[in-house]
Amino acid sequence: MTVAPSGPTFAIQDIPFSHRGSWLDISPVVAENTYADDLHLVSHQTGLHPVLRLRPSATATVVATPALLAWRHDHGRVEIVYESPDTLRLRGHGLGMRIAAANPTLTPFSGTYLYRDPVDGAHVFTSYETGRRYRLTLLSGELEEASGVQALGTADRCLTLPAGQPWEAAIEEYRTARPSYSSTVPFDQLHRDAAAAFAEFVDAVAPWRGSETPAAELAAYVLWSATVDPAGFVTRPAVLMSKHWMDKVWSWDHCFNAIALAVGEPELAWNQFQLPFDHQDPAGALPDSVTHSEVLYNYVKPPIHGWALRQLRRRLDPPVDRAQLAETYERLARWTDFWLQARRVPGHELPHYQHGNDSGWDNATTFDGGQVIETADLAAFLVLQLRCLADLATELGQPASRWARTADRIQTAVLDQLWNGKRFDVRSTQTGVRRTSTSLLDLMPIVLGADLPAPVATALTRGIESHLTAHGLATEPVDSGHYAADGYWRGPIWAPSTVLIEDGLRRAGHTALADDVSRRFRALCEKSGFAENFDAETGAGLRDRAYTWTASSYLILAAAHEQRRSADA
Repeated sequence: MTVAPSGPTFAIQDIPFSHRGSWLDISPVVAENTYADDLHLVSHQTGLHPVLRLRPSATATVVATPALLAWRHDHGRVEIVYESPDTLRLRGHGLGMRIAAANPTLTPFSGTYLYRDPVDGAHVFTSYETGRRYRLTLLSGELEEASGVQALGTADRCLTLPAGQPWEAAIEEYRTARPSYSSTVPFDQLHRDAAAAFAEFVDAVAPWRGSETPAAELAAYVLWSATVDPAGFVTRPAVLMSKHWMDKVWSWDHCFNAIALAVGEPELAWNQFQLPFDHQDPAGALPDSVTHSEVLYNYVKPPIHGWALRQLRRRLDPPVDRAQLAETYERLARWTDFWLQARRVPGHELPHYQHGNDSGWDNATTFDGGQVIETADLAAFLVLQLRCLADLATELGQPASRWARTADRIQTAVLDQLWNGKRFDVRSTQTGVRRTSTSLLDLMPIVLGADLPAPVATALTRGIESHLTAHGLATEPVDSGHYAADGYWRGPIWAPSTVLIEDGLRRAGHTALADDVSRRFRALCEKSGFAENFDAETGAGLRDRAYTWTASSYLILAAAHEQRRSADA
């Protein structure tokens, strides 16, 4: 029996097949921007590692839905569901499956070994790269072939499940040992359970979805399927940026995922916001990124967390309790003091970046004339964070004046020292020389909204309009000599800049442009999916094609649009 597909279908080349909580996925992506001909079982523990190559016995069409992955052929099928985050069930009818080591060359330092466990008769692949075992237990039918069992060196290590007869099997990921596989839950029930779990998630995070928001379910799946259980340095349930090669949590990306999840999944949302703070260093800095096996501090990310916390708290129901708020206040204060103490030249009011990566806009033209610079976007984010801290301090009965006074001084300084009448300049910390770039980053102080003088907000709005293409906000104008269609932050459209600017425009009173920015970005996602970024002229998705902050940004903008539409009805 085959259960009817539920939820959206998607291209497995763009979005991996996974399940909430799992560190596994099935995908053709086997390395950064590298696609194999066959689908692979991929593990994201200790990095992205293809472990097993999955090849059906005949050329078949792959059909992927949130709860079921299937290879379909005129004479049969193979189907896969998740039984749990670390266990998959497979079954075939008429179509066989060859399951082979993705890295068949075994050395003392790499590769995959295959043996048959004499305790229960199951076959086990051990992966040097992940440090885990992958046990295949046959539940019905017989193996057609087992090759390379106990072989060393270079060998074809594979198990072949037969065509022409029904079979069923389970694959488990585990460390050293676990009891023999046992389950009484039928395959079709597992499919129904997975479909129901995803449907419950969609109903929670996007209850407003409808014909006006056709990509909402797929956006929710990108988030649901990229969520992993705590493991290694990932201290909480976490939404990775992707289960392709961008399989980390960066310390500003997480904010957008938290905001998108806040209404329907408040606990998961709160965990997203807090996770980088779990690794805050003694200086108060957040790490650049966190993943299963590493925490990197060589760069930081911009202090958008005050802005994000205000967005998050407006959506959380129930609200966080006083103890959680007090802890967050202390963490946010230490993160802010890092910028005030470690990132301000003595005698300067304005903080500085040390590299483009610190801004999140790695190679933006803002940094072409030097990397260690004072910028208006950084000042604006810090002002918002200081004002958030002042509000929190008042709420918690703490002194608030230090935060409010510092915010006023930095806002005055950025207007006096970097505003050139049309846009903001950047300034070298070494020479004090100011220069102007053509990057959208220099217009980001629109995030100050109504706190900006009206002439400044109007001038920034005109500048933002010059970046608008049919698909959204190009990070570099398409007529710039520095524009590159796939130039990362030198042209493509990105989700975070879109959300931040749309919100700032709206709070500054420029709602018509805010509406237009929202509409174009939502249409872009509905056309091109949830890529890391998009070609500003064609709208084509670029780089990693299953990026969660893009999906979250779609959900944030779509939810707000639906709320405004309902209010106007």
